[in-house]
Amino acid sequence: MSSAYTEDNLVEQPAIHLIRDELNWHYASSYDEWSAGSRSLGREAKRDVILVDRLRPALEALNPNLPTRAIDGAIEELARDRSALSLVEANREIYRLIRNETLMGSKH
Repeated sequence: MSSAYTEDNLVEQPAIHLIRDELNWHYASSYDEWSAGSRSLGREAKRDVILVDRLRPALEALNPNLPTRAIDGAIEELARDRSALSLVEANREIYRLIRNETLMGSKH
């Protein structure tokens, strides 16, 4: 008998529901992405968490007047290795970069 008290039931499925159904974001499971040897999300390796092929067009659409080198710099900064930080501190750093708009050179 399967327990209803699983991480999938208590955390993952409610989060997916919130992201997909309430926030209208696109949801894609990458659980089986590498099972057939394909890269359905465009990652170069399993360790990649930033989908550059999707991030670049979004940054360009949000910042149409920025030069390519500024977009490249923002992507580089977002994708920088933060494995020496705790997960919480790494998330805080990314949040500060995005929230304070320091990636694109203008800070509130």
